[in-house]
Amino acid sequence: MRMYDIIEKKRNGNELNKEEIDFFISGYVKEEIPDYQVSALLMAICINGMTNEETSELTKAMLESGEKIDLSAIPGIKVDKHSTGGVGDKTTLIVLPIVSVYGVHIPKMSGRGLGYTGGTIDKLESVPGFKFSLDKEQFFSTVNRVGFSITHQSGNLVPADKKIYALRDVTATVESIPLIASSIMSKKLALGSDCILLDVKTGRGAFMKDFESSLSLAKTMVEIGKSFQKETVAIITDMDSPLGNAVGNSLEVIEACETLKGKGPEDLTKLSIYLAANMLYLAGKGSLSKCKELASNAIQSGTAFLKFKGLISEQGGDTEVLDNYVKFPQAKFSEEIVSDSEGYINNLDAEKCGLVSVILGAGRENKDSEIDLSAGILFNKKRGDYIKQGDTIAKIYSSDTKKLALAKKVMYESFEINKSTPAVLPLIQARVTKDGIERFIR
Repeated sequence: MRMYDIIEKKRNGNELNKEEIDFFISGYVKEEIPDYQVSALLMAICINGMTNEETSELTKAMLESGEKIDLSAIPGIKVDKHSTGGVGDKTTLIVLPIVSVYGVHIPKMSGRGLGYTGGTIDKLESVPGFKFSLDKEQFFSTVNRVGFSITHQSGNLVPADKKIYALRDVTATVESIPLIASSIMSKKLALGSDCILLDVKTGRGAFMKDFESSLSLAKTMVEIGKSFQKETVAIITDMDSPLGNAVGNSLEVIEACETLKGKGPEDLTKLSIYLAANMLYLAGKGSLSKCKELASNAIQSGTAFLKFKGLISEQGGDTEVLDNYVKFPQAKFSEEIVSDSEGYINNLDAEKCGLVSVILGAGRENKDSEIDLSAGILFNKKRGDYIKQGDTIAKIYSSDTKKLALAKKVMYESFEINKSTPAVLPLIQARVTKDGIERFIR
């Protein structure tokens, strides 16, 4: 078998078989196939796509390229959660404590952010003392004691994905649904949970900019889950505007705490409850409507917040900061973004807001960038709100005055104000399961 023939076959729009996919993945991981040939194949896949069968075989080959986590030391049904990333998305910090209240175990491996897509590990690093590098024994022990754990992805999990992702990033082949789906699902499957919940973001601040592309990605990943006998549900959610009022690491942890205390923004609270309800549903805790009640009760009773405190304590963090927010890293400088006109906020561009957060120091321009844990944005107003001239739309924070000045200019480009009431898309746009699609958007 030759890589040349595999490239030619896919270039001509034909379907690759299991043996050809295995040959390509195995050879690349062993460094027997050079980057330039894999780049050619990735471009052919990007242009011609893959069938469901090909995508499942690609996922399986990537999964088998490294070690897999055996979760048998954790009793009961294990549920995992993944978000395709967005601006202000701190739902993991809220959803996992809610779900764990009801005895569901969630072993969660998360990563750092890149660009304006924030990483859960970066957020938690703003909690003094929090340890995110756990060995397997500590990881399992935390899940068994607290109900969930959040740790940095480590070890030899899916090495094929690491190599291919790095190549996609520099060969303009990132935007391929089969390559995205196999990348996400191979990592989720390697972690070994029984069920998987996927939050697929759509809109300007998301990787998938339009609903139909997001739906296609969601359907592909649910189909992969089905082929591996893993109950998988994908929720398509809006990312045209930032989620919640806070963007930036310590600011988002504070907002997550407020949400767990029942005082969070309406959109963030609504989405967190819905995602938690779907995880509880996957774990067999009742109908979706019943699980929504359970999720709401976990917040109202205060038990979800206590679970979050338990995680922070178990992983070495200072729990006092969760009630006394001044103990979080504090930005040296801030600037108010003030409206110069009256009307409705018709647009609050999540992608530009994300760029502002990167400029301020809250995100990374490349994987080696250091971040300012105190930097970020706090919104006073959201899309659809009516504002008067002189009203504060947002406040930006940084420890660097030059960054603050540049970010301020871009921040003013992120919103539009006019007299007409904007059409606001629903926060939750679709739910995809193995049984079909429930649309909330037309």
